[in-house]
Amino acid sequence: MTEFITIAIFNFAHEINVLRTILEHEGIPHLFQNENLIAIDPLASLAYGGIQLKIHPNDIKRVQQILNDLNNPLTVV
Repeated sequence: MTEFITIAIFNFAHEINVLRTILEHEGIPHLFQNENLIAIDPLASLAYGGIQLKIHPNDIKRVQQILNDLNNPLTVV
């Protein structure tokens, strides 16, 4: 895991549920560091540094696109 880098940080465990499903569906190796600690004690998220999404550097562009799509959903008019 020393090759993995942090690409995003989340404050609460519920924020990563959809993202985890997408990453698994896309077959992108990932790790949510501190996930269990924050799930147990959400008020200590800042103390633990949040839930860090760690990925392999080769997947940066794919994961950034997924994060952008989640943060900026298309609106249908």
